[in-house]
Amino acid sequence: MISATLFNDPACPWGYSANPQFRVLEWRFGAQLDWRLVLIGLREQPLAGYDPVRAASRWSVFRRRYGMPFSLAPKARAAGTGRGCRAVVAARLIEPGSEWLALRSLQLANFNSDLLLDDDESIRTALRGVPGLDADAIVDRLDDPEVEEAYQRDRAETRSAAGTPIHAQGKHAESDGAVRFTAPSLVFERHGRRLDAGGWQPIISYDTVIANLDPTLERTPPPDSPEPLLERFPYGLATAEVAALLASGPDEVPDVAAAEQALVELVGSGVAQRVPLGQDALWLPAGAEPPRFGASAAAAVAS
Repeated sequence: MISATLFNDPACPWGYSANPQFRVLEWRFGAQLDWRLVLIGLREQPLAGYDPVRAASRWSVFRRRYGMPFSLAPKARAAGTGRGCRAVVAARLIEPGSEWLALRSLQLANFNSDLLLDDDESIRTALRGVPGLDADAIVDRLDDPEVEEAYQRDRAETRSAAGTPIHAQGKHAESDGAVRFTAPSLVFERHGRRLDAGGWQPIISYDTVIANLDPTLERTPPPDSPEPLLERFPYGLATAEVAALLASGPDEVPDVAAAEQALVELVGSGVAQRVPLGQDALWLPAGAEPPRFGASAAAAVAS
């Protein structure tokens, strides 16, 4: 087994845009990768000089280039990310493993609704109704000393990138003084050997690292249709994620149009449902509960 430590933050568009690669790793290697999530905590206070229109315009670059759903509706104001990160840590303490669902739910809501990651009720709304998450219990523990201690451990680990390959490559950041891992940095380890992949990376980078650490790992090939993917990932997949999962190898360019056509056919046959989101959609098994994002989510989704 290879351990995979992911440094991420629900407010980072780079970390959010790498989700297609992470879904491929999960499908391809399954339980042979032992995942661990470390929360970065990009900022405790709202970013000074925040311009909601400029921020939304910047997201348009990410959605064109990488394909994950982004709404271009400007936020009401700037927000810190610490409360959102603490929510993910709280989920991890309440039910180990559920932190991944909490992170994904906050990412989807942050980039596709009016969610503010420093507003407790927004966080509660984004997490409510997600199977495996107790939104009220999570929000009620945001100021718990145990959560705070665990969160500060994550922040300290994130800010220990000095002298690493990520530092040497310039894939680090020093926005708050310390040399830290950027989102979505991945550190792979096996039998005392460590290989770092800093920041956003294409799937071929991760595949190369894993192959060098253990070329004997079994690889699950892509399915012939998206239907098994919706069974494996019942919380929903974006079109870009499905396209990456259907690609036949790490060098193949995902065919988003073909993936979308196959998904539409599943909707037509009653197997799947399409939930509009940003410029794209989430595709879920028919009958699954769609995610909730907040009071003005409808307007954000429509954009």
